[in-house]
Amino acid sequence: MEIERKFLIKKENLPDLTEYPYHQIEQGYLCTEPVVRIRRQDEQYYLTYKSGGLLSREEYNLPLTRNAYEHLCPKADGIVISKTRYLIPEKNGLTIELDVFHNDYEGLFLAEVEFPTEEDAKQYTPPSWFGEDVTYSAKYHNSNMSKGVNISG
Repeated sequence: MEIERKFLIKKENLPDLTEYPYHQIEQGYLCTEPVVRIRRQDEQYYLTYKSGGLLSREEYNLPLTRNAYEHLCPKADGIVISKTRYLIPEKNGLTIELDVFHNDYEGLFLAEVEFPTEEDAKQYTPPSWFGEDVTYSAKYHNSNMSKGVNISG
């Protein structure tokens, strides 16, 4: 089960990212209802299934080989999303996953925080540098962004 909240971040509010570990991520969607995603994270490859939902949803990851990923990538519908994900320690043992998008979504900064329970997620107080809470806005799901949705405004 994936339980997470999402927040927009303004560029001028970004912390200094040079001190945090990161991953280079590329991902495409073979299907968006239900979500079936392929992902390259650094040199690891995955096939992911996600159920519907906003705050919480089921998620299953299966390993892929590089060859399988490269075979499936041209079959992805819409935009293949490219981003750098920074891992920033947060209070109570949580981690902020800060996605800095490239290419089609250059200039978008989206922070996600995953929680062990829905109660923890609902009680979470984000840091002051976080912007708008977009947890309940499906347009910020990467699966919808892969369709080229307009995220401005």
